[in-house]
Formats: sequence, C-alpha cells, structure tokens
Amino acid sequence: MARVARTCLRSILKIVNSTLGLVGIAMILYGFWMVRVLQRDMESPSFDDFDSTALWFIYTFLSIGVALCLITCLGHISADSSNGICLSCYMVIIFLLLLLETLVAADILLNSDWVKDLPEDPTGRFHDFREFVESNFDFFKWIAMFIILVQGFSILLAMTLRALGPNNGSKYDIDEEYTSARLPLINPHSQTPPYVVGEPRFSIKNDAWNTNK
Repeated sequence: MARVARTCLRSILKIVNSTLGLVGIAMILYGFWMVRVLQRDMESPSFDDFDSTALWFIYTFLSIGVALCLITCLGHISADSSNGICLSCYMVIIFLLLLLETLVAADILLNSDWVKDLPEDPTGRFHDFREFVESNFDFFKWIAMFIILVQGFSILLAMTLRALGPNNGSKYDIDEEYTSARLPLINPHSQTPPYVVGEPRFSIKNDAWNTNK
C-alpha cells in the first residue's frame, strides 16, 4: 500500500512541478522575442546606442525563466529518487521563491511609486510589458494565484513524499534473487546429480579368470 501511495505522489508531484517548467519556458521564449525585437530596432538608423546594463529587464526575464526550468529539473529528480536531501532542497527553494513573490507583490500593492524604484529601461520593453499586464489584469491575476497554489501544493507533496521515505522494494527483490541463487551452496544435497548403482566392471574379468583356472 505504501508503495502505491509513493508512486501516486511521485506522479502528482511531477505533473504539478511541470507547471513551473511551462512558466519558465514561456518566459524564456518571451525573452528571446524581446531580444529579437531589440536587434531589429538596433538595425534602424534612428536607434540610440546605450549601455548593455540598460537591458536589465530582458536579462532578468530570461534569468527567471532559466531558474524556473532548473527548479523543475530538481523537482523531477527529487520526485523520482524520493531522496530526503533533494526533497528538502526543493522545498527550501520553493519556499524562498514564494517568499520573494510575496515581497514583490506586497511592494507593488503598497507602494504606489514602485516603478520609480526600478532602473530606467531605454529599450521600452518593461513599459510595454507593464501596459500589457495592466490591460489584462484579471487574466494575469488568476495566473499568479494559480502559480502560487501550485508552489504551495508542491511543497505539501514533497513533505508527504519525504515522510514516506525512499522505496526500498527493488533492493529487497534483488536480495531475494541473490538468496535463491546462493541456496544450492547452503544446501548442496538439494541438487545432487542422479547416479546408477551397478556391479563393478572388474568382477566380470574375475569370473572369467576363475573359469579358465
């Protein structure tokens, strides 16, 4: 029963954890799109040159996407191995990510001038993204709530899987195979080869020698 429950928890954790991977992939693709648009704008003669540090929004967007993909990989490895250390690291990382998201959301909601706290973006990509989010605020609100619920559910599943411990069924099966293989050595009489009891061959020669005598 514990093995079935462990298998179900592994599958559910992988499915839930894949949501973070999909979000990370979407952010990476959007980041590449912004880089492509920037390269197209740089080819324009009216484009003003600026320092590479001004691309902070694109770099941050791509970095968050890559980080989510790496967290997804860690979650899949932890779910597949059910290792306590991997699951603990995964839970700590997800908790820190939730804490960071809570702090960012609180700063946006409580600080009306939060845009001024950010460095200037001469590419205009941050401005375009903010306008897109504000125009579809209800949609992004539900997406943000869904991501937070997924992260919390991932922590709960990881805690439950860690409490069940790793699956040692395969180890027991291997031990049983080795025991059955060693069994003939422990009890050598169980596989004694058959033999035929008969008269020795030299008795015939002895009878013929007695007759001649």
